[in-house]
Amino acid sequence: MDNLNFGDAASQDIRGAVQYLRQRSEHVGLTGYCMGAALALLALTNDIPVTAAAIWYGCPPLEYLDATKIRVPVIGHWATQDTAFPIGAVNELEDKLHKANVDVTFYRYLAMHAFANETAVGPGRLEFTQYDPVWAQLAWDRTLTFFGRTLW
Repeated sequence: MDNLNFGDAASQDIRGAVQYLRQRSEHVGLTGYCMGAALALLALTNDIPVTAAAIWYGCPPLEYLDATKIRVPVIGHWATQDTAFPIGAVNELEDKLHKANVDVTFYRYLAMHAFANETAVGPGRLEFTQYDPVWAQLAWDRTLTFFGRTLW
């Protein structure tokens, strides 16, 4: 992550993947977790032809996000006990998106970072992550319903 060129990843890499998928489907959904969520949000500001986006517990620094360029619906899943992405920053992000008239729905879960990551459990996991199967299932149900509504 320290060596990733965020600009290239959010513009060229994601654009290439979306262009590839658009050869097979008119509608493409974008999703990302943690750093991938930050990249997904940045990609939405680069006029990449996606239909909708789902972000999971991650966002870029708000000063890098021009929310006025986001033109697709966004769903987000956030952990209220996340120390990597504190819920106060999530509230600021949500406010910024609403002020830019983005169709956005954020859900908050009484959970820790990576609550949908089945490997974030047991020895060797980061101290600020914890898989939670109940919240993960609810978030997945909401995401699949969202993509079902927006992609078809």
